[in-house]
Amino acid sequence: MSAQTMAMTVPETTNRPPRIRRSGVVTAWYHAAMIVAAVVWLIPMLWMLSLSLSDNQALTKETQTLIPQGFTLENLLGVFSVGLTSRWFINSAIVTIFTTVLTVLLCAMAGYAFARFTFRGKTIVYASVLAGLMIPKEAMFIPLFTMVADVEMHNTYAALILPRIAAPLGVFLMTQFFSQVPAEVEEAARIDGAGPWRTFFSVMLPLARPSMIALAIFTFVQTWNDYLWPLVSATKSEMFTITTGLASLQGNFAQATELGSLMARGLVGSLPLLLVFIFFQKHLIRGISMASGSK
Repeated sequence: MSAQTMAMTVPETTNRPPRIRRSGVVTAWYHAAMIVAAVVWLIPMLWMLSLSLSDNQALTKETQTLIPQGFTLENLLGVFSVGLTSRWFINSAIVTIFTTVLTVLLCAMAGYAFARFTFRGKTIVYASVLAGLMIPKEAMFIPLFTMVADVEMHNTYAALILPRIAAPLGVFLMTQFFSQVPAEVEEAARIDGAGPWRTFFSVMLPLARPSMIALAIFTFVQTWNDYLWPLVSATKSEMFTITTGLASLQGNFAQATELGSLMARGLVGSLPLLLVFIFFQKHLIRGISMASGSK
């Protein structure tokens, strides 16, 4: 009997090492694939950095390299001293900050209303909001342009900010989060004498901080990178954002001989996005997981 027991246990002990090795091989391949993906993503950034650190005259001979040609810091130091680049950067900062704050606040209020209140036509209104996710923003340019033109609002900050604060995705994310908050939380606030607005601002918003940060990151990135609407609405050079301003320089013959300066402006223009992702990536992942129902 003991011999049979030993015979039965031998295959189990011999099968364990191959499984461990197999999982280790899978993990190694996974990390290798992630490294390759990261390198592929970094190549354009490294190329832009290399060109921004290269002498403009040297770039007229060679540009297909990741090694700076005639290393210099002149391009980076002169980013804000030439042209309207500093004004474009300030315009992007103003539009992005105000758009992000207003979008997060309005989406949080709408999501709280859809998740916690019952009112007539709630399903129809919520379905109408989500239908905005299926409409390409390019399809709304003509009516939106006409509406803004009728009130003579083009070439203003309001024209660049207001059309973006209606974010169906943000309403959906906040609705998903608030619908998962236990009803006992609100009941405890009411027992303590808190009204609807006090409950929302003092109790619910602090709980929704991860989802709000995730929504803020999405809004910040999309607004900073937006090109089409600023191109349509802002026709004066002093109202350009950093994206439309840099695009306008590409058609300038003088800038064709100063590729290093152009890449330096592009590098500085992309720095806010890199900093946002570096410092808030944990909040982004946590906010998305909480909004989707994961713990």
